[in-house]
Amino acid sequence: MKPQRDRRAVVTGIGVVAPNGLSTETFWKSTQDGVSVLDRVTREGCEHLPLRIAGEVRGFDPAALIEERFLVQTDRFSHFAMAAADGALADARLGRADTERDPFAVGVVTAAGSGGGEFGQRELQRLWGQGPRFVGPYQSIAWFYAASTGQVSIRGGFKGPCGVVASDEAGGLDALAHAARAVRRGTDVVVAGAAEAPLAPYSMVCQLGYEDLSTSDDPTHAYRPFTDGARGFVPAEGGAMLVVEAETVARERDATVRAFVAGHGASFTGASRWEQSREGLAQAIRVALDEAGCAPEEVDVVFADAFGVPAADRAEALAIADVLGGHGRRVPVTAPKTGIGRAYCGAPVLDVAAAVLAMEHGLVPPTPNVFDPCHDLDLVTGRARPAELRTALVLSRGLMGSNAALVLRHGAHALS
Repeated sequence: MKPQRDRRAVVTGIGVVAPNGLSTETFWKSTQDGVSVLDRVTREGCEHLPLRIAGEVRGFDPAALIEERFLVQTDRFSHFAMAAADGALADARLGRADTERDPFAVGVVTAAGSGGGEFGQRELQRLWGQGPRFVGPYQSIAWFYAASTGQVSIRGGFKGPCGVVASDEAGGLDALAHAARAVRRGTDVVVAGAAEAPLAPYSMVCQLGYEDLSTSDDPTHAYRPFTDGARGFVPAEGGAMLVVEAETVARERDATVRAFVAGHGASFTGASRWEQSREGLAQAIRVALDEAGCAPEEVDVVFADAFGVPAADRAEALAIADVLGGHGRRVPVTAPKTGIGRAYCGAPVLDVAAAVLAMEHGLVPPTPNVFDPCHDLDLVTGRARPAELRTALVLSRGLMGSNAALVLRHGAHALS
């Protein structure tokens, strides 16, 4: 495949597995209605832990969606990814016959931050409780960050460029950028995104070392970024997968172009250095806008990172103002994740899914559980706000210091 730099990357399919919906349709209905599903953690073995509130994916039956031979060798985070990938491919109307014509033209890129904690915990318990002969052979692969990429590609027969991004929570946006660049280099289709399952006891104990984790036991107050009551973030599981495709290929098969992946920027400012993240996030935004050929005043909505720590929220609000200027005080800002929690690498991909759907429906979804913002932002709260949305800016930062920004253009309004 020869590089074709004039090829534009478009989103043609979205698949979602989230705390507020096991399909794209249910996810969007809950998101636009501002439904909060944050609640007490119910996972077995977590009852005694100080982390009380999270965004759990409930009612998900992997056995009904994934073949047994894949189930036995994969963790919950890969189950989410495989189910979401199925949804994205179906949404894009890409069937087995389409991908089998040239399997080397289809790639997979995912991001992961926590890996397969539930699978790993089970096998380690067997190791220490029963001995090494009782540890299954898949312990060596199921926990690994690249497991979802590998299983999605093997299951689908995809033999094009594949990879995994391990760059903190912002890796969710970086994975989509990798997909878009692969398309511009000549790959026809890339299935890209992220899903996480960090609510197993082993994983939760590891997270307790994060001082920015909210340990509130009140679901309505546990995660309230951009307010005086901000007390940290609430973790979640789930994520989303997208079909990123060359526009020319999508048009040839009469697929619906839902959005253009127009620009991406990334930077690194160090773990928990929230004051420095102002400059780092602003730089990522500038690079993303420049790559998209987008002026600051063209941004119609911002999907905020919304970390939930006062210093981090202040830095993000200032970064938006630094780049967007006076427009930054007028552009609608939203953070739907306050109703479902932060699914680490899956969180920004869920925001991208919400941003595409928001542009399609002409609605800025609200920020659940937040009614009294204290920063100079036009934060959408209470209910969804009707608006003509042609360009969306999605932001993400991670605990270890990565920053990323992604610019999306509405499929019906993208610049030629």
